[in-house]
This record gives sequence, C-alpha cells and structure tokens, in this order.
Amino acid sequence: MERLQIDNLLYRVEKPARYLGNELNSVHKIAGENMVRFAFCFPDIYEIGMSHLGMQILYHLLNRQENIFCERVFAPAADMEEQMRDNNIPLFALESRQPIRNFDFVGFTLQYELSYTNILNMLDLAGIPIYSADRNEEGPIIIVGGPCVYNCEPIADFIDIAVLGEAEEVILEIIDLYGKMRGKNYNKSEFLKQAALIGGVYIPSFYDISYNDDGTVNSISPKSGDIPMIIRKRIVEDLDNVFYPEEMIVPYLNIVHDRIMLEIFRGCIRGCRFCQAGFIYRPVREKSHDRLRELAKKLILNTGYDEISLASLSTGDYSELGEIVKHLMEEYSDKKIGISLPSLRLDSFSLQIIKEIQKVRKTGLTFAPEAGGQRLRDVINKGITEEDLINAVENVFHSGWSNIKLYFMIGLPTETDEDILEIKDLVFKVADEYYKVPKEQRRKRLNITVSASTFVPKPFTPFQWEPQSTLGAIYSKQKLLVSNIRNKNITFDYHDPKTSLLEAVFAKGDRKLSKVLELALKEGCKFDGWMEYFDFDRWMSVFKKANIDPAFYANRRQEYDEVLPWDHIDVGVSKQFLIRENENSKRARLTPNCRVNCAGCGINRVFTGGIC
Repeated sequence: MERLQIDNLLYRVEKPARYLGNELNSVHKIAGENMVRFAFCFPDIYEIGMSHLGMQILYHLLNRQENIFCERVFAPAADMEEQMRDNNIPLFALESRQPIRNFDFVGFTLQYELSYTNILNMLDLAGIPIYSADRNEEGPIIIVGGPCVYNCEPIADFIDIAVLGEAEEVILEIIDLYGKMRGKNYNKSEFLKQAALIGGVYIPSFYDISYNDDGTVNSISPKSGDIPMIIRKRIVEDLDNVFYPEEMIVPYLNIVHDRIMLEIFRGCIRGCRFCQAGFIYRPVREKSHDRLRELAKKLILNTGYDEISLASLSTGDYSELGEIVKHLMEEYSDKKIGISLPSLRLDSFSLQIIKEIQKVRKTGLTFAPEAGGQRLRDVINKGITEEDLINAVENVFHSGWSNIKLYFMIGLPTETDEDILEIKDLVFKVADEYYKVPKEQRRKRLNITVSASTFVPKPFTPFQWEPQSTLGAIYSKQKLLVSNIRNKNITFDYHDPKTSLLEAVFAKGDRKLSKVLELALKEGCKFDGWMEYFDFDRWMSVFKKANIDPAFYANRRQEYDEVLPWDHIDVGVSKQFLIRENENSKRARLTPNCRVNCAGCGINRVFTGGIC
C-alpha cells in the first residue's frame, strides 16, 4: 500500500498536528504480508482520543507483538473531513498514512453513546460499507470494545465482533486465531464462529432477536447450538503482571489530559446506583505500591511529563494511597513533577495527602455530592453525608484553596423540587465555610463552580429500569436552580438535556435503532457530543422518518420481568442483586461498600481475583 499524500491538505486545516503522526514514542513498522494490520479508531478528534488511557495500553501492547502493527485513527475535524472528501482521500492511519479499508481489523472504542454516528461516518469516510452484512471476505473485521459495548445492540448490525470486558488478553487471542486461519482458504464466517467460542467475545450476527407487539424484546437466542447463550465479560485478575506501557505517546499539541496516567486499580467498592462503571468493572483489583513506583519512574523518564494522574474510579479508595503519594512527592517534587488525584470521595478525603500534593502545585479541587439532600444521596447509595462535605471544604479552605467544583445530578429517581432546592442550600453552606476562615488566611477570591448534569439510566445498574425525566421536567428543575443560585462567587453550569435524551435512547436501545443511525448518517449527524454540531431537530426528524419514538427507550419505566436488550450479557453482577438495590433505593436504604460488608452482588460466583 502506498502512503497517501496529504501535505497540501494540512495547509488548509486549523490544527494540522492532529494528522501528522511521528510523535515521541509512536511505533512504526514495515508491514510485511504476514503482518496483521490493526487500526485502533477513536471516534472523536485527536485531542480527546489521545487522552484515553485504554488506547495507550492496547496500542503499545499490540505493537509489542512482532506480527501485529497497530496504528491510530481519529475522527477528522470538520475542516479536515471536508478536504478529504473533496480530494477523495479515504480515512487513513496516522503511522503509515495508509487507508484503513485495507487493514485486517478496524477497532473502535465505545466510550460514549453519542459517538455512534462518528463511527458510521468514519466507516463511510474509509470506504467501508457500514452494515456488516454488506462487507465481503476481503474487507476488514470491525471490532469494538469499551463500556458501551455491554449494550451495543443499537450498533450490532454494523459490527462483526464485540469484546466484553478488559481486552489485554482477549484481543491477543482473537488476533492469534485470525493469524492461524487467514490464508488461501480463509473464510470470514468460519473465523467468526471460532472467535465466538473465545471467552468475552460476542458476535451479534449469530443471535436472533424477536419482539413483542408492543415493541419490547421477546427473546434473544443464538442461531446455532454451538454459540453460547450467555456471553460473559473478561477481566484481568493480576494487575501487577498484566501489560502496562512503560512509555506513552507524547502529542505535539495540547490534549485534554496532557499528563502521565498511572492506573492504580480497577473496579469500585462503592455501588452508587446510577454509576455503570461501578458495576461493570467489578471486582476491585489493585496494582501494588512497588509496581506503581516502577512504572512512575519509567514513564517520567520516557515522556518528560511534569504531572502524574493517579487514575481509577475512586482514587481515595486505593489501600496504599498515602504511601504512593508520599513516595512520588519525595522522589520527584524537586523536579517539579506534580500529582493529581481525580475521583476523590468526600468520606475518604485526606487533608494530609492534599497538603503533600500542593507542595509542587495547587490545582482546583472537585467533589461530587451528586445530590443536595441526605435522603436523595441515600436513594442513589452515595454513602456520604453533609458533614463529610462540610468537613472536607473546611479543611481545604483553611489550607489555602479557594477554587472548588461541585458536581450534582438532576432528574434522579424519586427527586422532587425540594431535593433540587437542597442543592442550593448545600452550595451556600460550602460558601459559608470559606468566610469562616480568618480574612488574613484567605489566599484568593472564592470561586465555586456548580455543575448539574442530567441523570441517564444505564444498563447493569440498579436504575436500569428507571425512566429518564422528560425534557420539560429537566428544564423546569434547571430554571429553579438558576433562579435560586445568584451569587458573584458561584458559577452554575448545566448541560442541555437534549443530548442526555439521545444518550439515554442509545444506552437502553435495541437493534431497531440501527435504522435510526443509518438515517442520521445520511442526514449529516456527527459529533453529537459537541453542542456546536448537535442538531436536536434533525435527530427528531430522523426518529420520525424511522417511525421510532425516542420516549419508548428514554422515558418509559420498565418492569423487572421485561426482557432487556442486554439480558444475554453477563457482567458478573446478578439481575437479582440489581433488583434488590432498586428496591432499596425506593426506601432510601444504604448498602455498605464491599470492604465493609459483602452485599452478594454475585461477582465472586464466576470471577476470581480482587477483594472478593
């Protein structure tokens, strides 16, 4: 394959560095005929995709294998796509600058439901038929993974393989099988049949879906007896010995997370009832202190970054957090290498750890109470109190911070206007704590940013049966907050719930939505997570043309005995447990975290490793 000539195009676009490749630590290979070519596609622009830790892990893992060449592909920005289409340039991989339609595998990570139109647009730009049934033997295998894959039914007709769970082991098994089977007598269907027997591999085309007269799913069944009835996710049991990159690609331009991402553990012990990640990534598995020290040293040496982010779903729950932070500060503070701790919980907030971190640089702090009042926090099983928040902000204000962010959700199950007003009350109590600090100890002007997102019910959570609030209800609640939070030191941010409606539709959707996505592609829908591109009226027109009511998926309460589009997927957490948690939410009854007491979620029935 020849290298595409795009130099003339780069002079006409806003950020040509997005399309150059050749960054520090990128991998370049000579692609011989025995090499398996894998295009790792992120369905958003370069700056977003390069901030994704999963891409860095799998990119370097695959390129360690002598017979695999993994290259990166990002959704071109609108200006670049226009140039590519005008000049008949197909979608290409950064490293070789060759068309991905000629690769063996084209993989997408499904991080966000609103990226689905980008996936179809990227296939179209690559010259690859969007429907799997329309692709021939010579075309690439379309493979997907990521959190949205646990209900990939809305895009099931477009993909060949879905990888359920953590991919470090299973992706190599799939490619190894392909390497053994390809050749003169290669048969794609036979390869997919063999791949379907690999744990964690879901082949949507091998399953029949039938529907009831009311539009709900009647049954999900494999087309033949040798295809598994239930597909179980894959996990990595030992994080110390699984591959983790000791170098990461360093971009030419600023990206969203421009720092070392040091993963400290996977899973979450908490069980917040709205949080899909907290259930699908169980059980908790930690990296050891020694392994983290080793990785930090090599990553600093190989990237030159001056900040390390300790990545996890709930960083404060890492059992050796104090020890690793102390080590990193003692080892690297003189080199001005800072530490950031995302996902801190209020009840595990350690002032001593924060004081260590601020020795190098002080950044804003983010807390997520999620709800203003205790009843609603108990409904969602947040497991923190107002006292936790007030104690935390008292400590940080006395330590010199004046810039904090507070995250809330609106539209939660059982929520009332009184619950909404309790957000206002809590925010003003936080502000009061700042003014209790003696004036001479205050560093800067108080700045509290309050962010309120719209609740989206997600599969494999206790709230998967719950309806999303209607647009009218959400607008009313937003207006109530705006009219009650008026303070020069408080900024109130909220999202347009129209995108959240679309997210809920595709989060809970089934295969009937493939027609919607096909029509949306023809109508020019893409970058739907970006407000400057999102066109709600266009989407409503698409749903009308497809004769599908989005409220059927987003705003309808489902019964416990209804067959859900994802019922043939096993994440290890039982449906009985999720039902029990849904019932507990109605009574505002808390479920202790996994380190306090086992709640019997079912994860230890089929998975080993972790705290279970």
